[in-house]
Amino acid sequence: MDEKALRSIVNTVVNQIKTPQDMSLEKALWLAQKVKEKASSMGVKAVVAVSNRAARPVLVECMDDSYIASYDVALQKAFTVVSLKMSTSTLKELAQPGGSLYGIQFTNEGHIVIFGGGEPLTDSAGNVIGGLGVSGGSEEQDTALARYGREIFEKGNI
Repeated sequence: MDEKALRSIVNTVVNQIKTPQDMSLEKALWLAQKVKEKASSMGVKAVVAVSNRAARPVLVECMDDSYIASYDVALQKAFTVVSLKMSTSTLKELAQPGGSLYGIQFTNEGHIVIFGGGEPLTDSAGNVIGGLGVSGGSEEQDTALARYGREIFEKGNI
């Protein structure tokens, strides 16, 4: 086989390999805006964090007069959901005493959050491409806002 034929085969194979998408700043900005609008309608002063598929922050936005502590909580929720590929609400159930992941919050240098408000974000193939963390309201409010964010993200209106 000559070099030209070999290159053609290699290029064909490489072009067929699909790598998962990653969270873009454009998508993160759009999502954060939608979640902040919903939070405002609920009377919640939220911090919204969006991470990429490597669990690294793409953006963190704080609504006016949000809690200072909510910054780190939202950021760690976005980290948690990508790291474990599940919502923090699901993790909460698994991390209870006697649960299969009891004590997990003490791993990863304490960056794992075991209460609601974090949702993984997936592409159309179901690959986790980022994470959403919301903090600033009650656990129920944060959970509702994160679920809302995941749902509108999955509809792909961007």
